[in-house]
Amino acid sequence: MSADEVVLDWRGPVSDAEIVDLTESHGGNPEPGWWDRIRGHSLGWVSARSREGQLVGFVNVAWDGGGHAFLIDTKTRPSHQRQGLGTAVVRRAVEEARAAGCEWLFVDFEPHLEAFYLESCGFRPTAAGLVHLTDS
Repeated sequence: MSADEVVLDWRGPVSDAEIVDLTESHGGNPEPGWWDRIRGHSLGWVSARSREGQLVGFVNVAWDGGGHAFLIDTKTRPSHQRQGLGTAVVRRAVEEARAAGCEWLFVDFEPHLEAFYLESCGFRPTAAGLVHLTDS
């Protein structure tokens, strides 16, 4: 299935159970109730659904209420990976953050995702700092 065969939606309905299922599909460790807790803090999200209505892709756009938005929780069902869907979902999130008046969209990622975010999605590298809050 290609990215052209799914429907992308901005701020469309997505249930917590669907997020749990999508997260489990790629070997992630879902936290039931997570989506219900954080949805209200989001600028928006992009959902990607198959023709049958299954959630096959997702990304959340958190924000500070002003000019800074944060791309988090990009997820693609394994059956739909490496077909351009993740890139399409992220690009839609970029468009919507821009349309909302955000000046900057940040993303952090693990090293193995560098080509995806920098080359496919158009992010540029930048210096950043990080504090791991659960370290003693």
